[in-house]
Amino acid sequence: MSKRGYHHGNLRQALVDAALELIEAKGPTGFTLSEAAKQAGVTPAAVYRHFEGREDLIAEAALQGYEMFSDLMEYAYQSGQPSALAAFEATGRAYLAFARKHPGHYIAMFESGISINRTPELAAAATRANGVLEKAAGDLSQHIPAHKRPPASMFSAHIWAMSHGVVELFARNSPGRASPFPPEDLLESGIGIYLRGLGLVAPDS
Repeated sequence: MSKRGYHHGNLRQALVDAALELIEAKGPTGFTLSEAAKQAGVTPAAVYRHFEGREDLIAEAALQGYEMFSDLMEYAYQSGQPSALAAFEATGRAYLAFARKHPGHYIAMFESGISINRTPELAAAATRANGVLEKAAGDLSQHIPAHKRPPASMFSAHIWAMSHGVVELFARNSPGRASPFPPEDLLESGIGIYLRGLGLVAPDS
């Protein structure tokens, strides 16, 4: 990888960008702060003016990832309006698209072991992302009487888990594992079967 330069005032972001490349190449525990500094083209001592340690650096990458992810999920949700089903399915496709386009951020967010409660900012960003999916899920259940309606938080969590599973198994080019169908088709068909099973969409939708 090439050494990354920086201009005065954006060293912090240069270090985050370097960490994202290293996370993608080596995993969240496969690099040191010294390597991140070298990647950014600065001395190791310079890192500590911005980050207390590697986990602090990864947490910043995760925060930026959740902020981007939330914006993408909101855009996907709005793009499906006024159809509740189209909006919900769009958020699933957006999940896969984000994982593919921003693997370093995705790993920092979901695979680094960094708690979303590490900072209030990180918790708020993660909550906002989850809130978009819950909102989309809630729209789907409005036609069901309140006393029979499954909690939106429950089935949005199920869909989130399904999305994550498709990403991990079939959308991240896992060595030796080929998807029997395009990941988007796997996720869309899985969502459809699940939602029909709950009575949230008509059998012929």
